[in-house]
Formats: sequence, C-alpha cells, structure tokens
Amino acid sequence: MIKEHLPVDSCGLGEGPLWHPKLELLFWFDINACKMFCWKENELKVWNFSEPVSAAGWIDEENLIVASASSLIKLSLESDHRKVLVDLEADMQHNRSNDGRADPWGGFWIGTMGLKAEKEAGSIYRFYKGTLKQLHKDLTIPNSICFSPDRKFVYFADTRQEKIWKQDLDQDTGWPINEPIIFIDFKAQGLHPDGSVCDSEGFLWNAQYGASRIARYSPEGWLDRVESFAASQVTCPAFGGKSFDTIYVTSASQGLSDDDLKVQPLAGKVFHFESDTLGLAEYQVEL
Repeated sequence: MIKEHLPVDSCGLGEGPLWHPKLELLFWFDINACKMFCWKENELKVWNFSEPVSAAGWIDEENLIVASASSLIKLSLESDHRKVLVDLEADMQHNRSNDGRADPWGGFWIGTMGLKAEKEAGSIYRFYKGTLKQLHKDLTIPNSICFSPDRKFVYFADTRQEKIWKQDLDQDTGWPINEPIIFIDFKAQGLHPDGSVCDSEGFLWNAQYGASRIARYSPEGWLDRVESFAASQVTCPAFGGKSFDTIYVTSASQGLSDDDLKVQPLAGKVFHFESDTLGLAEYQVEL
C-alpha cells in the first residue's frame, strides 16, 4: 500500500498517535522533546510541557487526558488549562510514561519505564473512576496496550522481552482477571514489539521497532500481513479518518547516525496509508 507522511518536522521519539473521533483531529507526541502535536487540514498545533509526555485519550470535545512523566493531566484544548488528575510515579524521578490507551469501560491504561530503559523499572497502571491502580510491574519497556473489539482481552508487551501478552478482562468493570498468557513471542525472529492497535475484525496491528514495519496478526497470533515503511524505528499505529480506514504510524529518529539518516531521511515522520480493514473509534475516557 502507498505510504505518505504528514508535512511536519521529524520527531526524535514520535509516539502515542490518537485520532479524536468527535473533532476528527490527529494527536501525537515527541516524548523526549516534551511536546504534543495536533494536525487537521494542513494546520499544525503544538503544546509544550515541562517534562516528557507520551499518550492521551479523549474525554470530550474540549478535553484530553494526557500522560506525563509524573502525572495524568486533564488538558483543555481551547484554554490550555491543565489540571493534575492523579500523580503517576511522581516520586520516581528517573521514570516516565510510555504507551497508553483508553479502554471500553472509560478507563485509561498507561505504562511507565525508566528514562534510560533501566531493566524492570516499568509498570502498567489503570486509571478508572478517579483511582490509579498498578496492574503489572517489573517491565522494562511496556507497550502495545490495546483491547479486543469484543472487550474480552487486553494486550500489552514488553519491548525488551520481545513478547506480547493477552489477558482476560471482567466484562462488567474492565479490570483484568486471570494471569496474562503469551500471545506472540518474537525472540526467535529478533523483533521488538512497540505500540499496537486492534481493528474491527479483532486483528492486532503491531509496530516493530527497528524493523521498518508494522505487522497484522490474527486473534490466534498468526501473521496475516506486513506493511513496510521508509523508516526503521516505527513506534505505534492508530486508526483514523472519517470512516476509520486510515492507519497513522509514528516513528523515531533518535539514535540514528548521520549515515542512517541519509538512508532514511523520513525517520521520525508520521506516516499514513489507506487500509482495507476498518478500525474502531478510540474509546472515551470517563472521569
């Protein structure tokens, strides 16, 4: 499929693409630059923060929940008013937020990790009805948080461990039940699972950092297809567009040498292409 990219500057660590289904806006982050971006109809808007920011969910047509290194923030898109909803490892100055996404019950899941990806420094939390609860710990680079369209499973990964897990969810509350099981183990392939999203058919699209690709997997974990990009460090996919038939993919330029950047000058761009499978609207966060 033909891949295009938004005509905006490259990100050092592009992440967290979010399509707002009500406003029809695309948001994404440059984590280490402490910036959030918004794109619509060839216009770019930028929000600056005092610390790394990585992921968001939509609350309504006026507000987002934004994950920063030390808190979850309610951000007004119009006034730029910012209210801390809850601290997020605020006492751990060497950690930051990473991958996150809203769930079908109105909760918001967020992963944390060490600033230098220190081993097992990260965790995954769920913010639900005003309470933040740790769900998983001793992760190094938590990623791939997404939900099956039948609401039965959550998926998550540890990029460093090269594994994606899935876990049962309580159908009434969305809290995880039973122990997670391995969905895909990439060790034999040497692939590094980054962000993921599920489509309307229950297939999981996973960005594979360092491999210049995202890959689609069946609910049973079988490889269905691969989409390649002109950037090696793809980070996260998201569905958007009026019919949720466009896939947006963030990428990173961090760590690439001058020679690398000559070969892949589009590293760090936000790519997009038309998909023959439809996505779902991102779930609304309920406070």
